[in-house]
Amino acid sequence: MMNRILFACLFLTLSTESSSLSCRWMDHKFRQHNEETLNLLDTMAKNATNTTEVEVTVAFPNHLYHQVSKSSAEDKLAFTVQILEEVAALFEEDHSSASWEDSTVRNLLNIVNKQAEELHSCIGSHSHKKKTTKLHMYFKRLSHHILKEMGHSAEAWEVIRKETKAHLMRAEQLASSLHTAQ
Repeated sequence: MMNRILFACLFLTLSTESSSLSCRWMDHKFRQHNEETLNLLDTMAKNATNTTEVEVTVAFPNHLYHQVSKSSAEDKLAFTVQILEEVAALFEEDHSSASWEDSTVRNLLNIVNKQAEELHSCIGSHSHKKKTTKLHMYFKRLSHHILKEMGHSAEAWEVIRKETKAHLMRAEQLASSLHTAQ
């Protein structure tokens, strides 16, 4: 009888711990890494050659952020992971026309991939959630309508850099809302 009670307590503790999304990495490192990434994006802007301003033809998905802000902690984390993965995929594309140092882009990719990997581990068994198709299509449009149609030019990459910065700032807000909710 005592073994059953002990087992029940252990099970309850483990299931409660995993469902609360208690993630030390998110609490302590996400903001630090996000700030590093934002600083790298600012460095990229400073290193950019004079480019002409390009009108963004792909609308920022504010409505998706608004929807996910009302969602569960797991959904917010999954959405943030997807943002990071989509950003990494964009920066894997040909950026040779941009005047950025390759080391800066590699550092950016390393940090963004590390963030995605660590946040993904925070959602553990909940990580099988379906990706947001609309968010994926948005990033696909950025890739096609901005990068490919503009020949991966320096101007196109400047648009992508600005859009990425906006996404990382919004991801920070999502992560902060999780921290304050605990």
